[in-house]
Amino acid sequence: MSSPFEDASAPDVARRALLRLAPEVVLETVDGLDLRAHTKVSAVIGVPLKRLQQGRDVRTFALSAPATAVRTLLELVSNDALERVVTQLGDHAESPTYDELVAALEALLAQGMSDDEVVSVLAVAIAEEFPAGAHCRRLLVERDDWRLAALPERDVPALSSPRTPRPEIKEQRKARREAQKQRKKPQSPPRPVKAKRPAPAPAIEVSSDVEVPGPAPRRRYRLTPRELERFNADHPLVGSLVIVEVPFDAIDPETPEVRAKDRPALVIAASSHELLVRAIYSNPSPTRSLFRPWRRVGLDHHSYLDDDRVEVSVASLGALTSLGTLSDEEWNELL
Repeated sequence: MSSPFEDASAPDVARRALLRLAPEVVLETVDGLDLRAHTKVSAVIGVPLKRLQQGRDVRTFALSAPATAVRTLLELVSNDALERVVTQLGDHAESPTYDELVAALEALLAQGMSDDEVVSVLAVAIAEEFPAGAHCRRLLVERDDWRLAALPERDVPALSSPRTPRPEIKEQRKARREAQKQRKKPQSPPRPVKAKRPAPAPAIEVSSDVEVPGPAPRRRYRLTPRELERFNADHPLVGSLVIVEVPFDAIDPETPEVRAKDRPALVIAASSHELLVRAIYSNPSPTRSLFRPWRRVGLDHHSYLDDDRVEVSVASLGALTSLGTLSDEEWNELL
């Protein structure tokens, strides 16, 4: 089960708060978002929100979406209520005392603010690590009306094989490929051109064993001996694009408490409890190369694949958010 609330991480507080809110309130906020491809929304946030728009399953989103997406949605839901709290606090809004915060919330409750709106504001303050975050944790523990339920037990996700297409789907794909080949053929043969008949060339015997080379097979990623002991380079997830939490190379002096960020990443090997990935970034660097399939997998700008390999524990992921899988040609081009 989840740890006691006093020790709950900021992302878990955001998830628990989102689960408490009425689903119709959350979906109304999501439906008001423009998540089309041309909008400047990070794929880490945009893809899960788009799936929520379509699937209407707030619980699954709250439990399995990347922490960044959950926190963003909670901020949007609480936006109006947060503005009212800030206005009520006035000059004390930057860093209120516990008593000042309680007085402001009691005044707003008397004016019609709901308990859910209060909870959303308190959870955002904790998730965003506002100066009053400690007071907000205390209120969510002390006030029964605002207490958050523990997160349900989450099983470690099984890294199962991708689904095998049904036979009828395979036949449809085969028919489409054949139709494409026929369209590429010239509609009529070229007109013959009269020319002098050349002298007959000596007959050359051609072996029937000669085969025309086909497309290059998917190459196997070269791992170090240590990596080979821990990971399977032929795991079904190899070649998949997933969203994982990637640690920063260095600490940002302006936000030293932030040590990692949710990013798209390419799985290059996996085991039953770990992934070996290469992270994808929005900015180029000497250690990064252009990730050409960025548009096809739903990323909203040019992206770059880093050379460094990152080990990610599956237990920390919840349900994996997948953006798709590279084709053999795309995979081979990156190696």
